[in-house]
Amino acid sequence: MNPLKANGVPQTNGEGGDPVTLFEVVRMGKSAMQSVVDDWIESYKQDRDIALLDLINFFIQCSGCKGTVRIEMFRNMQNAEIIRKMTEEFDEDSGDYPLTMPGPLWKKFRYNFCEFICVLIRQCQYSIIYDEYLMDTVISLLTGLSDSQVRAFRHTSTLTSVIARSMKLMTALVNVALNLSIHQDNTQRQYEAERNKMAGKRANEKLELLLQKRKELQENQDEIENMMNSIFKGIFVHRYRDAIAEIRAICIEEIGVWMKMYSDAFLNDSYLKYVGWTLHDRQGEVRLKCLKALQNLYTNRELFPKLELFTNRFKDRIVSMTLDKEYDVAVEAIRLITLILQGSEDALSNEDCENVYHLVYSAHRPVAVAAGEFLHRKLFSRHDPQAEEELAKRRGRSSPNGNLLRMLVLFFLESELHEHAAYLVDSLWESSQELLKDWECMTELLLEEPVQGEEVLSDRQESSLIELMVCTIRQAAEAHPPVGRGTGKRVLTAKERKTQIDDKNKLTEHFIMALPMLLSKYQADSEKVANLLQIPMFFDLDVYSAGRMEKHLDALLKQIRLVVEKHIETDVLEACSKTYSILCSEEYTIMNRVDIARSQLIDEITDRFTHSVEDLLQEAEEADDDDIYNVLSTLKRLTAFHNAHDLTRWDLFGSCYRLLKAGIEQGAMPEQIAVQALQCSHYSILWQLVKITEGTPSKEDLVALRRVVKSFLAVCQQCLSNVNTPVKEQAFMLLCDLLMVFSHQLVSGGREGLEALVFNPDSTLQNELLTFILDHVFIDQDDENQSDEEDEANKIEALHKRRNLLAAFSKLIIYDIVDMPAAADIFKHYMKYYNDYGDIIKETLSKTRQSDKILCAKTLILSLQQVLTHPLHTLTHPGIKELARRFALTFGLDQIKTREAVATLHKDGIEFAFKYQNPHGAEFPPPNLAFLEVLSEFSSKLLRQDKKTVHSYLEKFMSESMSERREDVWLPLISYRNSLLTGGEDGDRMSVTSGASSKTSSIRSKKGRTPIHKSKRIEGGSISHTETYTEEESSVEASWLRGNDSLQTPGALTTPQLTSTVLRENPRQAADTHLPDHDSEPGSENDYVHNRGLMEDDAEPIFEDVMMSSRGQLEDMNEEFEDTMVIDLPPSRNRRERAELRPDFFDSALFKNVLKINIF
Repeated sequence: MNPLKANGVPQTNGEGGDPVTLFEVVRMGKSAMQSVVDDWIESYKQDRDIALLDLINFFIQCSGCKGTVRIEMFRNMQNAEIIRKMTEEFDEDSGDYPLTMPGPLWKKFRYNFCEFICVLIRQCQYSIIYDEYLMDTVISLLTGLSDSQVRAFRHTSTLTSVIARSMKLMTALVNVALNLSIHQDNTQRQYEAERNKMAGKRANEKLELLLQKRKELQENQDEIENMMNSIFKGIFVHRYRDAIAEIRAICIEEIGVWMKMYSDAFLNDSYLKYVGWTLHDRQGEVRLKCLKALQNLYTNRELFPKLELFTNRFKDRIVSMTLDKEYDVAVEAIRLITLILQGSEDALSNEDCENVYHLVYSAHRPVAVAAGEFLHRKLFSRHDPQAEEELAKRRGRSSPNGNLLRMLVLFFLESELHEHAAYLVDSLWESSQELLKDWECMTELLLEEPVQGEEVLSDRQESSLIELMVCTIRQAAEAHPPVGRGTGKRVLTAKERKTQIDDKNKLTEHFIMALPMLLSKYQADSEKVANLLQIPMFFDLDVYSAGRMEKHLDALLKQIRLVVEKHIETDVLEACSKTYSILCSEEYTIMNRVDIARSQLIDEITDRFTHSVEDLLQEAEEADDDDIYNVLSTLKRLTAFHNAHDLTRWDLFGSCYRLLKAGIEQGAMPEQIAVQALQCSHYSILWQLVKITEGTPSKEDLVALRRVVKSFLAVCQQCLSNVNTPVKEQAFMLLCDLLMVFSHQLVSGGREGLEALVFNPDSTLQNELLTFILDHVFIDQDDENQSDEEDEANKIEALHKRRNLLAAFSKLIIYDIVDMPAAADIFKHYMKYYNDYGDIIKETLSKTRQSDKILCAKTLILSLQQVLTHPLHTLTHPGIKELARRFALTFGLDQIKTREAVATLHKDGIEFAFKYQNPHGAEFPPPNLAFLEVLSEFSSKLLRQDKKTVHSYLEKFMSESMSERREDVWLPLISYRNSLLTGGEDGDRMSVTSGASSKTSSIRSKKGRTPIHKSKRIEGGSISHTETYTEEESSVEASWLRGNDSLQTPGALTTPQLTSTVLRENPRQAADTHLPDHDSEPGSENDYVHNRGLMEDDAEPIFEDVMMSSRGQLEDMNEEFEDTMVIDLPPSRNRRERAELRPDFFDSALFKNVLKINIF
């Protein structure tokens, strides 16, 4: 193949012809690289200048350069001159060049490119590679290209020299060097063997040939090493700190390959320091390449001695990278730490290990799984299977994993994150699945009797083991990570699905027999029982009937019944209720057996409850503690069951209603009984509604339910004045819920027949609800009489409770159940309580504006009026203007959309400001004139032509004397008038003079812009868009002059969704854009420059390459270096933490399916 003519110009076969240049041949990839290289070598032997010129143009064209090096340039010009000439013909604006262009064609080209270089060096290693012409020319050219300011040249040279010319070329050179080394060793052994022969048998000619061969191999070895040194010092040393992260990543990736392949030459401190320094790189991509390069080294145990000094020096940095902000980097850092642990446990301190341990609780699953692998290696590394099996045989256990489970429990307890068992199990699931699925061993540890000489599980350890066991059962049955890890449930593969089915059958068969025994042993411990009762949720209930295990079902039902009779804790009772609900599913044949047991239990509890209520009501004030306990205990059980089961046939509402009425009339009902009675009555009403909506109700059924709802709403309304706060809060929440359920939306969706059940709260009830919110939500912490020693979690719990109260009332406003003006009392607290309720108030404001823009604007102005007229308000109130500014921001940037609402707001504000005359005379300002200063915050939201209309409306209220006033007391009028004139048509500004000082305000009027033509019209308002704004202005002004302020109350809303708008802190801080101080980082490059512990005596510090383009330097300076992430712990159920981490109920999910009863 000879693709170039003698003058160096590419041959052309015409359009659509065969590829003729080396670049085209490699790009098309139609020919095998072996034949391409053989053809090129043949042409090189015939005319090395022409062949080498083709190779040079190949590198130039790979950079995307359109220029061509001609033969006269190659022979008469230096490399620097050739590169300068090519640079002049290079167009770098596109940013794309063959080695980085997307698409399958160019992906194939990159592969062909590397293969070509690799085959070329392999084929040349025994011949022309040593001619002192080919390699010298190529290396010189690539070194020059690597220093070019053209990024494509630099990248191509680096890719060629580091991947192809370093990994492929240099890897090929390494292979050549290794082969030479092997040949040298063989030759030396042959020479020694021949020389040690007796003089008579020694062949002198063979000795001379072996000496000659050894000398030749040594010369070749020296030449290869010189080539590698030229590439390393000429290209790598400069480019490993290139401004382009991709080039830096290539360098680090390939130096790792050299170290692994030729460890004798490259795996030493002189080369390892570059990887260590680059661990501090700003780009996660480069840091990732460093870690992967090191992983390849630490995988080989034989290399550990050479890595000992590096490990000691950079271990802290690697451990810190487990918290890298790039999750991929953090995962690889943990894996590298695991490899270091496998190689030498002494290399990591206890503190290093603890830094990785807590990552098993990370919300990011890959990080947690990698940390779980580390924990598995560390926790179970000293496991002695033989000793464990002997111990298991002595104890009669079926599994030898007893001690391993004990160690896991101890770790769980010592981690002090006891309520995150599901996340610990998920982290260990891939590495320790066999252990976590050993439910037989777990059960044996829990059920076995203590043996003398063996330490038994403590109460805390038993609770932790039960919690871990339940989490492993859930993980096996559901086959997906817990909530908070992962983006959602993924589709299982056939193999995963089969494993899930097998695991579910295995756990069902085991716990069907073991669960009754566990409940029998721990039935007195509420925490353990509540956890154990979650296990039936994951059963394959068909096993009961298919395996003829009804006797075990009877044993389970018996134990659940005993638990219900023994406990009154809400968690336990709800767990029992949910278990009954699962076992009563109609799809299983065991439903009848369970339903009978459930009915018998409810009959007994209801009978005791009815008698206890009678006794309590008869004794009234003389009731003792036993009477109260009997009513409360039975009522708690019934309430828990009524949540998940339809108990309407037991008519619990009647007894609960009697208790509530007696408490209201006598005023002595214990608060817990009142709270439970309210909740039970609420469930009863909802179940009755479900029955009616699912069938065809009669008129009598509707009348009966309406009577029940009406009476219960009246009781709840009366309970709002109860002395006990829990009772009031419960009554308030139930009122809000029932008003939502029985609102005008009940008849939507073709349910017009339920019109009789719709309840609209009267003004009295609305006022009482609003008063409750103001008295119980908008309060300061100091008002709660909390002691200094009170747990912070209790304060957060109280805050969440107040947020739920406010959210419940806000829903009523949004759905037009409570009149929108009631929101004014909420909106006025937006600034003061922004941290606590800002998201709820803002979302309420947004949804009400979507419902009715005009009425919402009137509500906003009303809230500002309330703040101004508050008795504690002064004219210098610091928050009212800021509150108005925040309100103005909520109108957004679309002035056309909010035009009518903003105009109405100004109209009401002006009328309020001049509503009352000053009793001292007309020369004094009206009492509410200060409100105009607040109103000026909304002037910027007016369109230019509307400002003129509003100004005209303002002048209607102004007398001639007011226009001439310039004293300080008239400042609000002056500032508001000027805010309307700013940006409007030409008009005069008012100046201010006060006392001896003179203040002038002369703002130039901007010339009116050309009228904007519009064709849009807004119906139903006083402001409409016609062909030009001129007609709009006249229509608006006319409507205002008529004083038309009639507004219609909005009708039923179209089910808006109320969602929380809590602003999350942006993890990308501004400080991230600054460069770090490398001098302060141990193990950094500058640290090594001053402490040559890891450098050779003749090593020189590497400084920033002077060939970086100015643009590249700016990009480099702006890159982030903050590389640590915050480990987000998943939500906790800990009693100490649940208040802080409990999700708000101010959620869109609460506004959907209001008729659907939520079981738990």
